[in-house]
Parts: sequence; C-alpha cells; structure tokens
Amino acid sequence: MGFVLDTADLPPGERIDAVHAAMMEASVPSHVIHENPGGDVRTRLEVWDLGAANVFVARSSGLRLLRTAKQARQDAAPVVALSVQLRADGRHEQLGHQQTVPPGALMMADLSSPYDFSWSGDGAAGCIQIPFEQVGLPIDVIRRAAVNLRDSPLYGLMTDHVAHLVREAPSLSVDPAAHLLGRGSIELARALLASAAHAEPRARDVLDETLLTQIRAYCRRHLVDPDLRPAVIAAAHNISVRHLYKICAQADVSLEQWIIGERLRGAREELRRPEHRHRTIAMVASRWGFSDPTHFTRRFRRLYGVTPREWQRQSAEPHRSGEQHCPGEQAAPRP
Repeated sequence: MGFVLDTADLPPGERIDAVHAAMMEASVPSHVIHENPGGDVRTRLEVWDLGAANVFVARSSGLRLLRTAKQARQDAAPVVALSVQLRADGRHEQLGHQQTVPPGALMMADLSSPYDFSWSGDGAAGCIQIPFEQVGLPIDVIRRAAVNLRDSPLYGLMTDHVAHLVREAPSLSVDPAAHLLGRGSIELARALLASAAHAEPRARDVLDETLLTQIRAYCRRHLVDPDLRPAVIAAAHNISVRHLYKICAQADVSLEQWIIGERLRGAREELRRPEHRHRTIAMVASRWGFSDPTHFTRRFRRLYGVTPREWQRQSAEPHRSGEQHCPGEQAAPRP
C-alpha cells in the first residue's frame, strides 16, 4: 500500500500543517506555500514504491514548492524527478532556467538543488523519483539534459511511460514484478537523459543497453513464435540485423543460444505443471520452437541432466512438492 494523504479527511484548520508534513515525507524539504491559505485548501498526495524508484503524485489547490539553497545544503537529496503535468500549467525555475509546463508535458527536477515550482488553481502533477546513484550518469550530464528533454527522440516515450505509471501506480506497485518495472523505468530515464544531454559516446552506450533490455523483453514475449529469428527481431526494433548482433556482442550474448536457453526453460516449466502432463514431448517441443523432438531432447538433457520424459515423470511423483530441480541443473545462458 502506498502512502496517501487526503485533506478531505481532515478539519480545515489542520490541513496546512498536514500537507507540509506529508510533503516532507513524500519528497524533499521545501517551503509549502498555499495560494489561498485562508480558503479551501485541498490536497491529495500519493507515493507508490517501485523498488529502486517511486512514483509521487500531487493533486492540490493552488500550491508553490520553494526549495531554498539552505535547505538544499542541509539535505542534498541526490534524487532526480521526471514529472508529467496533469492539470493546470506548472511553473518551474531551477539553475537559472525558467519554463512553463503545460498539461501533458514532461519536465525534470534536480531535487539536490534549489528550485521553485508552482501552479494556480486546481492542479496536479505526477513523477517518478530516482536516486542519482541509480541513474548512473554524471551530475553535469543530468543537469544539461534538464533543459533539452524535448530534443531527445525518447521524450514522447518517457512522457507516456511516466503518465502511465502515475495513472496505474496503485495496481503496478503491488504487482510481483514492481521492482522490475522500477528497474526498466530507470533504464529508460537514463537513456532519455543521456540522449537529451547529447552525452556521446555514453548516450550511444546507454541507448544500446536500453535497446537490449527491450529486445530481451520482446523475445520473451514471442518465445513460442516459430518465426522468432534475428531478421524479425531487428525489424521489430527498427534496426538492422547487423546492429542487432553488434548490441548482443557488446553484452557478450549469443542471441540464438540465449533464445534456445529461454525456450528450454519454458518447456521445462510446461512439462512440470500438472495441467500439461497430457501433452507429449513432441507437442511441447514443437510449441517451444523445436521442430525436431530428438534435437530438443538432446539440448534439454545437456542443460538439465535428465531427458524431458524423465523430468516430466519426476515432477509427477506424488511425494514431490514445490519447485522441482533437475539433477545437474545449470543456469541457461542469459543476456
């Protein structure tokens, strides 16, 4: 469950102090200045955990967050926030750069430095907050990227991604793969910042690392597709087959062998599950992209130390429970 504050649950006289305390917990120390403190202050704050990153959402009547140089010195907070404006125009000033952020636009805030951010009337914004150490880029690169986000071809992708995280944060944060989503979001953020800062050659390296992550995810989604081959994978990512092999080689990955390993892993799991025990070895082999059952059996035994049939029989034994382990099991090659 994420952290949530909703002033609708509080008496009017307690709301300003409650918002200030909650804002300090959710983000970094700053002065919280309400546009109409004597009027109807309405604020809802949410923080949702994604492992190494978190999603912070603020919906409020007119609000200004002023982080002073003194506050930044006292609490450096080495965190970068990539924020999508959801409602009302945001106004942001930091490190000598001023910008208006309309609804739907993405901006970056360096939470280790002083800043001034505000909106008038009912407004909202949501962001992903990432520690600098997770971003993995020099601070000068991160700050240079802040004023050039729109120059990156990844700007639209990151904007849509953050907007989706903000919109679906309650369900995403409790998903078993939430920490993996956090890692993927950090990789995408790193690629955006390196690209926007024109940080060659690091930008090229980061983009290739991110592309390899996307390629792995694509292959895992299509493992049972008999047409999963290098030309198809390259076309799906708008790159040449030559560049696909280059990216894999830089990561010391044999694409074909990795796909075979992942398919064997999937076949092993299918053979283990009781609801699939009526399927023949040939059926399972074919479903996981092996047209020759003999070749499938040979590769399976080489990797796991038993034949597919032996593994299926062992998994069906009534005294066995929980996760089964093949004798001599070894890790499949992974990128």
